[in-house]
Amino acid sequence: MRNDFFARSQIFARWRAICCAIAEHFASCRFAFFATFSHAIHKRSGHLHVRKRVPRRYAAIEPREYVWISLHTDPDDVAKRKAPAIWDEMLEAWEAKLHADEGDAEARFEAAKDLAAIRGYRYLPAADVAKLPRPELFERLSKVKRKDGSIDKMEATALAGGAPMPPITLSRALDVYWTLAHEKTLGKSGDQVRRWRNPRIKAIQNLVQVIGNKPISEISADDMLDF
Repeated sequence: MRNDFFARSQIFARWRAICCAIAEHFASCRFAFFATFSHAIHKRSGHLHVRKRVPRRYAAIEPREYVWISLHTDPDDVAKRKAPAIWDEMLEAWEAKLHADEGDAEARFEAAKDLAAIRGYRYLPAADVAKLPRPELFERLSKVKRKDGSIDKMEATALAGGAPMPPITLSRALDVYWTLAHEKTLGKSGDQVRRWRNPRIKAIQNLVQVIGNKPISEISADDMLDF
């Protein structure tokens, strides 16, 4: 019994030492994370800002080497807590812009919606933006200007509704159909879903081979006769 108790005590002591080491590691990481932002926080025009170098990944859509981001607060402890979240928001916005810059019409539309959401707005087509109450319209439009007075085109696209909804092509229509017909596959095995999907995939592939991957709105009666 004594030997068992001694062995269990040793195991518990080792386990406790491991847990303490892990806790210390995460605490040091957390301290280092906030210390990084502590060094990046500076006063500018009487208010606290984060000043950080723009990652090279975003050079194509962000011409500045460094950015100054207002923390909208003065107490240092509050600024240190807010800085990581504000920096993460900036990174998310850059990612959305990068996606728009590199993608096709559908990617640009999705990126505009994402960027609008990051800025706290719902993406609306330009015609709907124009119908907004003036205070909300002016608030949106005020966010598309850079500090030097120039217009950030990607911000304007997201907040003023400049990204037209891309047409649904035949291949894209199939993806949309899978979502709409999701209940038809409920309770089916993987093999049953595959056998249900395959004829539909084959039919679309055959149609695309004959008339091309057209937008649905452009399919004509002649296309159907050719098929």
